[in-house]
Amino acid sequence: MVLDLQCYFKATLLTALCRAPVKIGLDPSRAREFNWLVNNHHLPKRPIQHVQEHFLEFLDYLEIPREPIEWNLGPWPPELEWQTHFFRHFPSPRVALVAGTSNPKKDWIPDSWVRLNDALHEQFGLHPVLVGANSPRETSLGKKMLQECRYPPKEALGCGLRRLVSILDGCDLVISPDTGPLHLAGALSKPVIGLYGYNSPARVGPWRQDSRLLVDAFHHAGEEPQMTFQHRLDRMSRITVEDVLAKVEIWKKDLV
Repeated sequence: MVLDLQCYFKATLLTALCRAPVKIGLDPSRAREFNWLVNNHHLPKRPIQHVQEHFLEFLDYLEIPREPIEWNLGPWPPELEWQTHFFRHFPSPRVALVAGTSNPKKDWIPDSWVRLNDALHEQFGLHPVLVGANSPRETSLGKKMLQECRYPPKEALGCGLRRLVSILDGCDLVISPDTGPLHLAGALSKPVIGLYGYNSPARVGPWRQDSRLLVDAFHHAGEEPQMTFQHRLDRMSRITVEDVLAKVEIWKKDLV
């Protein structure tokens, strides 16, 4: 059996290559790029929801209870020694900065990360750690921050998934655009300040997180949240350092 959780061409191709007799996917109204054609079972037609709710619909279809949800991502006992070693000279409170994504259209401005890093240290006493992959863009940003920040972050780019779990677990706050570590931090029950402009946070924002921490540059002021696949270009540049610091203030005042 195949659970085709995605609705894009890459998932369509992989599902088509699988020889499973049962292939379950989204209904045609919510699937894209001909994804529905390779599945022989489809979820009931429903309005577009948060992507995590889409995933949970597969449990409904299989008659598996949704709750309780336990991610059990760790860090696991053998990893705690590494976590302790990593943070041994890195005091609390700590903030993880996820400064890059796989799509440059979802990235925030490099100069803004530099300003934010120093403001987090000066105004809130937070100690930043820079996490993410080691792509050329992220590596370039890491070098820029190490060179230009008055309080350079601890750099942990390309640390690998399991060590990323340990790092995020050891931080008090996570600031990130729409990318995997943001959702990983949410699954670890860490407060997340999400930076959104390219995608709608109503559909792909931090799931079951405090909405007051969301920086939403996707929607216009006063616009109703849009459950949409639509992308909006050049919105990430609208996010200011002050926008993010205002969310940090909410976190410090109400959630610490």
